[in-house]
Amino acid sequence: MSQRLTTPMVREDGVLREATWEEALQRAADGFRSVVDAHGPTAFGMFSCSKTTNEVNYAAQRFTRRVIGSNNIDSCNRT
Repeated sequence: MSQRLTTPMVREDGVLREATWEEALQRAADGFRSVVDAHGPTAFGMFSCSKTTNEVNYAAQRFTRRVIGSNNIDSCNRT
């Protein structure tokens, strides 16, 4: 039996509960937006995995730079 999650989980009043994908993605977007609104885009940073594909790393850096407006991205590719 797999221990892998198959549905998103969100924390509500300190307790995790299942959520729809729409709710989970909206909460993530709201969290990103609240940090950028409160502290500016340079408060946001992303770390992507060097073991993933070049395409996924490219999408991560494009999101961070174009959508968020931050250059704070690393993928540890030099290790």
